[in-house]
Order: sequence, then structure tokens, then C-alpha cells
Amino acid sequence: MIVFQTIADVIRTCLGPRAMMKMLLDPTGGIVMTNDGNAILREIQVQHPAAKSMIEISRTQDEEVGDGTTSVIILAGEMLAVAEQFLEQQMHPTIIISAYRQALEDMLDTLKEISTPVDTSDRSMMLKIVHSAINTKALSRWSELACGIALDAVRTVELEDNGRKEIDIKKYAKVEKTDIEISKEEDFARILQMEEEYIQQICEDIIRLKPDLVFTEKGISDLAQHYLMKANISAIRRVRKTDNNRIARACGARIVSRTDELREEDVGTGAGLFEVKKIGDEYFTFVTECKDPKACTILLRGASKEILAEVERNLQDAMQVCRNVLLDPFLLPGGGAVEMAVSKRLTERSRALTGIEQWPYRAVAQALEVIPRTLIQNCGASTIRVLTSLRAKHTQDNSVCWGVDGETGCLSDMSSLGIWEPLAVKAQTYKTAVETAILLLRIDDIVSGHKKKDKEEQMGGQGAE
Repeated sequence: MIVFQTIADVIRTCLGPRAMMKMLLDPTGGIVMTNDGNAILREIQVQHPAAKSMIEISRTQDEEVGDGTTSVIILAGEMLAVAEQFLEQQMHPTIIISAYRQALEDMLDTLKEISTPVDTSDRSMMLKIVHSAINTKALSRWSELACGIALDAVRTVELEDNGRKEIDIKKYAKVEKTDIEISKEEDFARILQMEEEYIQQICEDIIRLKPDLVFTEKGISDLAQHYLMKANISAIRRVRKTDNNRIARACGARIVSRTDELREEDVGTGAGLFEVKKIGDEYFTFVTECKDPKACTILLRGASKEILAEVERNLQDAMQVCRNVLLDPFLLPGGGAVEMAVSKRLTERSRALTGIEQWPYRAVAQALEVIPRTLIQNCGASTIRVLTSLRAKHTQDNSVCWGVDGETGCLSDMSSLGIWEPLAVKAQTYKTAVETAILLLRIDDIVSGHKKKDKEEQMGGQGAE
């Protein structure tokens, strides 16, 4: 538990627009500079088995919704910290866990109550939402360009089928051996002849459909290139499978494993222009002017691989925010406003509870305040004064959107600043944080089993000496 709280303290300074960055040394000796919680957890090496497993659980936050790992770790660490006093008072962990589960249900209900629907067709509003997500990242200085790229990319890969939306960013918005035996010299010449005949047959199968362009994951021999060029067909070889999937989707083609299975409808006719450009020192292949592309490629250029890696992480977060809003178009105010609003609701509901469960339930409300408190600390403002003012503000009516301005440390209306968070991200953050804390609370001991050496073998070894 102490190890996990220590990790939470390390991650704490990475929250908000004034977040500090961590310089990490990866196993290969490279340096990673980032304030992305998921990237930091990926590089941190923890020996404690329970804390190690909890880090893996926390990192699934990024796999679920693509963002919020930092908040998960901070919240989970705080929920463990507030539970410590109850454990010292000999309160059984089961009682604490039961209270935490009840609190989680009430938290999720409150989120739905205070969430605001958003018109996903309003481009300016969507750009504001994405901007509030990457405003804390290194990419913020190019936020206008990055937000536009992220929104266009997600819109491109959005697919609606029978009322069900599918937005697969990982796949569509990004990048055999045989043995023969030879007994005579004539066999080798015959093998070469068979190979030529086989290649010629493959090329004839392709040429029969009269395509302009062929992409393949495998290599292309010189002889095959010769046949294809004679038929005025360009061929691009050794394309990664992920790239192949996106090209097929953008052009309306279907990937075929055997040329004898090729049909007219397998050929994609949606692409308008194919060209090869040299950018810097490298050549890039472009397939553009597609009729209805459902896949895209984002090309990033930067001064160093460290900057490029960080920009890529930030852009992935931006695209995930777009995806989450399109799939679940509800927003919550940022800047710790939603945490204070939920904390207030939990405190009110705790008064109706009876028994000792009310105390850990109320402690969850106290733990939620760690998010606005951390934002205040990270921008150097007076924590006690600003947090007390925020608590007082939330006792007033229509004050759900009031939170902390991460730049100045002052209280502000998040709706007027345009700082929003998707409901899907916030709900998943709370679920992961509470479940992480519960799983650690359920561990009462760590047992390490070691295989005992046979005593007779040890004695034999001593005698041999």
C-alpha cells in the first residue's frame, strides 16, 4: 500500500497545465521525457508484486478510454491513504470495501446527473473539448493544428453500421519459409523454371483484373516487377499488415491471400491519386483524393525522436478524446469541478447512512478532493485558501461548473473557460481508481514460495568437497 502511495506521489506533479515532466531512463539506455501517466508507469520498475499488478490495472485505463491514467493513480493512492486510519482502528477491510463500492455507484449516478449533452456536429465545440485535453501536454503550443488533425482523423475512420458506431483508431488512424532437397544438378534448373512459371502465373492473375497499383505485405521478385511494369502496373512491397488494412479500407479494396481467388470486386476503385514524395531524407508513398476513405495516416516530423515520441503520445490522447465524445456525447466540467460536486453529493448522502460504513463512505468524498488540491499545488497557489474557497463555492446553487484554473490557481467557471472532460473518461477513471484501491485492500498478506533444496543433495555436495 505504501509503495502504491509512493508511486501516486511521483505521478502527482504530472496533472494540470502546469504539470512537470519526468525524465526516465528506459531499459535500452534511451531517455524518455514526458508527463504522460501511462508512459511513466510503463518505464517505472516496481519490485513489490501487489503494487506491480495494480499498476497494470491502472494502465488499462488508457486501453479502455485512452486517457486519465494520472488521475487514476492519484485517486487510487488517496483512497488507500484515507483507508489507512480505518485499518489502524481494526475496522475489517470487507466493511471498507463495501462502503467504497456503494460510494462508486453513487459517484457514477452523480456523474450522469451533472453531465451535459454535446452536439458532436459542432466543430468549434469539438475542437474546444480536444484543446482542453491536450492543453496540459507538450503539444499545446501547436494545439490548433493538432486538434484539427485529431478531429479530422477520427471523423475519417468513423463508421456507422445499422445504428452502431465503430471508431477503431488503433487499426485505421496511424502503421514463410520452405525447405527443398536437390539430388542432381538438373533439378536446380528445373526448380528455377518452376519458379518462373509460378511467378508468371501470379502476375497473369493480377494483370487479368487490370489494376493500376498493387500493395503486398511480402517481397516482389525482379521477375514479377518486370511482368507488372510491362502491364503498366506499379507495385509497392513489404507493406506492414496494419498499413495494408488501412489502405484497403481507404480505397474500398479487399485483401486477398491468393491471386487465383482474385475477383473484380476485390479491386479498390476509391483512390484518386498515387504518388511518391521525398520529405527530408526519406521517400513516402501517398494515396490521396479517395472517394470515401475510412482510414488515414498522420505524418509527424520533428527535431528529435524524443519530441516526436511525446507528440505522438499527445496526439493519441487527442484522438481518444474525440472518439469518446463521438461514442458517448456527454461532457463534464474539468479543473476539479466535477470532483468537488461529486464530493459534496457523497457527503450529503453519507448523513443518511447508519453504522460504521458511513465513515469510509465519507472518506471517499474526502479523497476526491485530491484532484483540485493537486491542481492548486502544481500551479503554486495557496492550497488551503483556494480549496476552502472552492468548497464554499460548491455549497451555492448552480455552482457545479466551478473549479480551479490550472494556469493561475484561481477559482473559475469551467464552462466559460471551455475546459471539459468526456463523461466516458471520468466514469472509467472512477471505476478503475476505486477497483484498484479495493483490490489492494483485499490483500492481507504476501506469501513468497521457494522450492527447498533436497537435504541429501546438500550433504552429498559437502562430502564431495
